[in-house]
Amino acid sequence: MHVYRSNFSRAIADPNNELWLSPISVWEALVLAEKGRISVQPDPVTWINLALQSLETREAQMNHAIAILSRQVVLPHKDPADRFIVATAIYYGLILATVDTNIIASSAVQTLS
Repeated sequence: MHVYRSNFSRAIADPNNELWLSPISVWEALVLAEKGRISVQPDPVTWINLALQSLETREAQMNHAIAILSRQVVLPHKDPADRFIVATAIYYGLILATVDTNIIASSAVQTLS
């Protein structure tokens, strides 16, 4: 896991990289916190808002083309959030930063892991 954080940290810190964030990623983080699968302080909504303030990101807006692409992308599972996140990266031509082994193993999208 340390290697992932190192690659992510370098990519985020690089001023030449433009960081994009899907609203689905925000939603998924909130769902995971509600289910107790991740723990963030002081609370999930405040944590998200602080992260959005501290990182300069572009919002990867959802659209009909992404919705359609989310059903066409080939992934080893049917997780709707992952499908939307992958489809969003493909649509905008982005490299997806993820530690999800199912997405990394897929050839559907270029990943940073």
